[in-house]
Amino acid sequence: MYRIDLNSDLGESFGRYTLGLDDQIIPLVSSANIACGQHAGDPMVMRDTVRMAAEADIAIGAHPGYPDLQGFGRRDMNLSPDEAYSYMLYQIGALQAFCSAQGVRLAHVKPHGQLYNHAAIDPELAAALAQAVCDVDPNLVLVGLANSALVDEGRKAGLVVAEEFFTDRNYTDEGRLVGRNDPAALIRDEMEAIERVKHAIRDGAILSVTGKLIDLHPDTICVHGDNAQALAFVSRIRQSLEEDGIAIKPVGRP
Repeated sequence: MYRIDLNSDLGESFGRYTLGLDDQIIPLVSSANIACGQHAGDPMVMRDTVRMAAEADIAIGAHPGYPDLQGFGRRDMNLSPDEAYSYMLYQIGALQAFCSAQGVRLAHVKPHGQLYNHAAIDPELAAALAQAVCDVDPNLVLVGLANSALVDEGRKAGLVVAEEFFTDRNYTDEGRLVGRNDPAALIRDEMEAIERVKHAIRDGAILSVTGKLIDLHPDTICVHGDNAQALAFVSRIRQSLEEDGIAIKPVGRP
């Protein structure tokens, strides 16, 4: 039987500002990546999101990013690997504390935004992030872009890694995400996106934005539910996968 993890980036509200539909997306996914206060989120939001995820019995992960609230972690920052290691350690530890306080286990770590993108192509940065995860808890799963440097360095560090695929993003010929500023970055046809997911799971391959075949074997799929239209898509993709006999379970759970 085929299986896949559905993950979503959550806990991105901050102070008086509400982002996302976390209470509605959590019942539809199997893993939550919770912002740790540097690119988004705050201590109250972190605590509430951990609580909701725990009540739904889904896997809880830290979602550390660049220290850039205004830019939402999507702007370039020239952090050294040593600085990136410290920021990772800081953010993972913060979310781990909220998990401990509520009697649940932190299961995985998925870097956010530009930190994630840079680690996909920079082995030195990727090694620093993987080491931070390993130093917090070598039993944590490290989530990274499929076929990326982050996945490679995670394996070298002895971590269990989860190779990630994005439902609504196009890929370059090199297997990287098409940049968000490119008009071709997003896949807007829902049926096309769902079929791509199924091909990735069953066939281990997708087509790049130019039509090149890319080998890709995802363990987890990122879905977004930060508006009503996206939320409806998450519901449809879950239903479609289940109808095709594809089990939806967190990485590492039987």
